[in-house]
Amino acid sequence: MYNHAPAGYVCPFCRLAHGQDNPGWNQQSDVIYRGAQALAFIAPLWWEQNPAHAIIIPVPHIENLYDLTADLALAVHELTRQMALAFKQVYGCAGTSTRQHNEPAGNQEVFHYHVHVFPRYDGDNLYGAARRMTTGAERAPYAARLRAYFAGLTAQ
Repeated sequence: MYNHAPAGYVCPFCRLAHGQDNPGWNQQSDVIYRGAQALAFIAPLWWEQNPAHAIIIPVPHIENLYDLTADLALAVHELTRQMALAFKQVYGCAGTSTRQHNEPAGNQEVFHYHVHVFPRYDGDNLYGAARRMTTGAERAPYAARLRAYFAGLTAQ
């Protein structure tokens, strides 16, 4: 009822969740955490003062908040909380912010439910800054540090 993906839409986030790269966007090396119900990865678009923010998605294809089930909401938002804690520990940021968009009028660009988690720093001007596309090489050290953090949690 509230879905807007065009006919024949190939979901880039489903590709990532199912082990495929998205040429020019994300690759498997960007994945930070892969669970049965939720996945976290480094976003390819960065705001200059907030490098390497994360995107959290449900593994099954869910287009938006209206379609999200309670069990997937719990998995996605628990991973969102854990990512915010990871940023505090790994990046040493002063705070965190989350963003989530629904439908074209709400600025949803990828038609798969997702939550952006940003590391925040004093005076970073996140919402007034321009964003830019990054390379896999730029993202790799951030993804590696965060994967190590999550690996340490599961080892405990």
